[in-house]
Amino acid sequence: MPEMMFDVRWPDGTEVSYYSPSLVVEEHLAAGVSYPVADFVDRSRTCMEIADARVRAKYGFGCSQSARTIALITAAAGRFAPTDEVRVESFRR
Repeated sequence: MPEMMFDVRWPDGTEVSYYSPSLVVEEHLAAGVSYPVADFVDRSRTCMEIADARVRAKYGFGCSQSARTIALITAAAGRFAPTDEVRVESFRR
């Protein structure tokens, strides 16, 4: 199953790379686009749920990395207002 990293810049300028066990992230986020923090968290959660389901369907068990990624994103998002902007910088396969 293809996996990827996606790089984001939080409103305070912090750059972080996040892991996805699936390329589904590219279906819900776009490189070079900024999203309100709340929307970014919702989109990321959707991606990680889909990725987890794909791993579960293929291997018979879920992906702990999907849960970790959304936990990291949710924790980081808590530092900002829901309307602050987070930018998706790039995707790396």
